[in-house]
Amino acid sequence: MISKLARIAVLIALCACGASLVWAQDEDGPMSNMHFVVVREYNGKPVRNAAVVLHPVTTKGKQARGGLELKTDSEGRAGIDGIPYGPLRIQVLAPGFKTFGEDYNINQAETEIVVKLRRPGQQYSVYENHPAETKPEEKKPEEKKEPEQKPSEQKPQ
Repeated sequence: MISKLARIAVLIALCACGASLVWAQDEDGPMSNMHFVVVREYNGKPVRNAAVVLHPVTTKGKQARGGLELKTDSEGRAGIDGIPYGPLRIQVLAPGFKTFGEDYNINQAETEIVVKLRRPGQQYSVYENHPAETKPEEKKPEEKKEPEQKPSEQKPQ
């Protein structure tokens, strides 16, 4: 019977092999050592355990199959060596923050990317009134009210 730790070690080794196969597209070309720093936009403090997901991008700009996920440490840092030059889609996900996503062209031996995560915006509901978003032609015309007359100004009938 294999112990739980041995199973985890085998799983990690298989994941590492799978990740190396994904990135082996251009093993003869130049490679980059990538470093990520994930911080909160509003105060610059690091975001721990954020998922940094790397996806290769095809020459047509579409996301290729496969990818690799890294986790940030307590200082909001993550890194990986040996990423081939070329287009790369980077997504960063963390609970309590908006998902970040952007494409980068990797073309340096050392690449550092700083990601500033934002707080989520207010949720939009179709059941709430949104007067600022009403188009001018959708606004109802105001009813014209006749000015009220004082009893002394009223005309006899």
